[in-house]
Amino acid sequence: MLAIDVHRLRKQFKVQKNREGLKGALRDLFNREYNQVTAVKDISFQIPKGEICGYIGENGAGKSTTIKMLTGILVPTAGDIRVNGYIPYKEREKFVQGIGVVFGQRSQLWWDIGVVESFQLLKKVYRVSDKDYKERLDELVERLHLGELLNRPVRKLSLGQRMRCELAASLLHNPEILFLDEPTIGLDIVVKTEIREFLKSMNARYGTTILLTTHDLQDIEALCSRVIMLDDGNIIYDGGLEELKTRWGKGKEVILRFPEPVSLSRLRELTRGLEVEWSMDTDRTAKVWIPQQGAGVSEVLSRVVGVMNIEDIKIVETNTDDIVREIYKTGSADVKKEVTEEREVTVRA
Repeated sequence: MLAIDVHRLRKQFKVQKNREGLKGALRDLFNREYNQVTAVKDISFQIPKGEICGYIGENGAGKSTTIKMLTGILVPTAGDIRVNGYIPYKEREKFVQGIGVVFGQRSQLWWDIGVVESFQLLKKVYRVSDKDYKERLDELVERLHLGELLNRPVRKLSLGQRMRCELAASLLHNPEILFLDEPTIGLDIVVKTEIREFLKSMNARYGTTILLTTHDLQDIEALCSRVIMLDDGNIIYDGGLEELKTRWGKGKEVILRFPEPVSLSRLRELTRGLEVEWSMDTDRTAKVWIPQQGAGVSEVLSRVVGVMNIEDIKIVETNTDDIVREIYKTGSADVKKEVTEEREVTVRA
């Protein structure tokens, strides 16, 4: 069953044209002219219940506009939307009972009152029973480590503390779908990791559907099996993260360090029949290039490790950040580029 169903969604805005100079400003007072800007251009996608999907794009790509239409904040110019079976902008009262929303740069908590008082107000807004509220709050306080924060005013919380409270606020009514717009922006790595682990556990336990927009692709790698990429209001990729790496990754380079000198001819002999290329940095350090569709790293290593001693291994493989950057340069996910980063894997002989 689909949690989100979008067909040919479009959103256009009228943007005033400002003339130059004092005369232009006076003319604008009485005779305004507008440009038509299309932020989202006839996009279609479906997200099944229980999926965590990353929705990514550069600034101005249309991510936040899409989220605002999906949550009923904006009315589409054209197209059809169904979220939990509802049309968001038409059936607001019933619709909001089943969604949670976190905007990283905006707060749903009241600035000058204690966190728990904000929670109690949201309990009334969402009409959560006393029993369900207590059970849910106890779980969220434990999982997000909120015990010491409940009686503090929101204005006295650090950014990381506030974001944990924002997550709890969005989940008090146990929504079926959670919309996250830049939930880890500005956070340190420890808080980011805690939030990622929490989201994964909530999805596994309750089957919560999550649509995540972020500029931090480590969030995508940690949470999402599927990613939708938006560029200038158009979807340029919709598919699995691993498929994206496979399609765009050129291959892998493995760097091996040996405790004693080795010869290039010996290494080539050990991997005869495999589509790999060997080179030597020093007499104890060798590199092997493994094409994306060629032999697997494990197959290459098994031939060498079974015969020779190895001190260290470093694998240079596809990096999601660089892949996405290259895709945006071309405006399409159909063309391969060679992009790699170093990820170190150390093996002790």
